[in-house]
Amino acid sequence: MQAINITAYTEDASQIEAVKAFMKALKIKFEIANLKPYELSAEQQQILDSQINLDKSLYTNAESIYKDLKKKHEL
Repeated sequence: MQAINITAYTEDASQIEAVKAFMKALKIKFEIANLKPYELSAEQQQILDSQINLDKSLYTNAESIYKDLKKKHEL
């Protein structure tokens, strides 16, 4: 038996069930793994959540900062 890694980007639970049924129909052993590329701690998630409702006028967008740095350092 040879193991392969397949990542399926499903939109809802019905698609997951369809993939399971397909694999079972082919008599292929499989396991479902919900892998996240990263996991935030509760504190990190809380910080991000608190930033959602902050005043946008307090921030400068990254593109304008980049342009200012290029101009300042003559790049």
